[in-house]
Amino acid sequence: MRNRFVHRFFEGQITKRTANYLRYMSETEIDATNVFGPLAAFMADPTVEEVWINSPERIFVARSGRSELTMLLLSAEQVRNLVERLLLWSGRRLDLSVPFVDARLPDGSRLHVAIPEITPQHWAVNIRKHLLQKISLAQLAERDVMTFEMAEMLRRSVSAGINILVSGGTQAGKTTMLNALVSAIPVAERVITIEEVFELAPQLPDVIAMQTRSANLQGEGEISLRRLIKESLRMRPSRIVVGEVRESEALDLLIALNSGLPGMGTLHANSARDAIAKLQILPLLAGENISHRFIAPTIASSIDLIVHVTLDRYGVRRVSEIAAVTGRVENLNPEVDSLYTWHSESGSYVRGLGSVPHPEKFAALEFELAHR
Repeated sequence: MRNRFVHRFFEGQITKRTANYLRYMSETEIDATNVFGPLAAFMADPTVEEVWINSPERIFVARSGRSELTMLLLSAEQVRNLVERLLLWSGRRLDLSVPFVDARLPDGSRLHVAIPEITPQHWAVNIRKHLLQKISLAQLAERDVMTFEMAEMLRRSVSAGINILVSGGTQAGKTTMLNALVSAIPVAERVITIEEVFELAPQLPDVIAMQTRSANLQGEGEISLRRLIKESLRMRPSRIVVGEVRESEALDLLIALNSGLPGMGTLHANSARDAIAKLQILPLLAGENISHRFIAPTIASSIDLIVHVTLDRYGVRRVSEIAAVTGRVENLNPEVDSLYTWHSESGSYVRGLGSVPHPEKFAALEFELAHR
């Protein structure tokens, strides 16, 4: 059955069906039951953050950062039909040569599917909902993700054009934080977002969103993050935002930020300092001619703030640290100073000795606001 589905789906036999389905979805209000089928109740539940299928009999959800095994039981046929329906909307590719797929769904959720032989027997399906896409920095402070003082400092930093890197683990809230930061960008600026799959939803009037594209069946037509970053520089951006930096595209982002173009991005890391250490390694994947001697000072002059977010064992998400890159390099390591650090013992933030870099940008911002 699986081989028949893959062959039928990707040998062009349902091209017209795909077009009709997309036309129908664009002309009618999205019905969660039609799109998500047996998972519709979970997708409509505002307390559910993520839904995943390990096997037709083992379906989980996450609430408040904690996983729960549901009572829902499906058949293998129902799981395949669900995936087929979701991929029809996204237009993304899944077959035996590319046995996993990342895709955006009609409600903005993110779909990931892996099929055998990558998985031993069953199709593994993850649907990550974005419940807080339209939340501001102040609203995050209201939810105790950080203090209002920290939120105001970040808001002013964004307005002043400070380059910000958001770091953290999986499900820690990196995309939510990045969305809030991007939405604090002044409305007069033109923003280009670059992602593997559309997830960001900036509340701004002048935004162009771009996402990567996988190769076709002939192995052609792939559009990488590196290519998109380079193309974005030709689109008159005031800022560029990279949804997640994973590999050699880190080099292109650093070069763009080092040229005076403000920007933001996210990175998987265990701490703010680990994020800078990882950012020193990723550009080396671009080629043998890239060295630490080039990367370290480039990072020091390109990244200004690191906002590190965490998800603790109780399911609580918060900003655990905000650190500043001073611009100095010691022993080929960019210097990092702590601004705010969460201390779980006291249940409060401790103010570090560091200061936000580039005071001249804040002075220019104050001058501009005073003379409007």
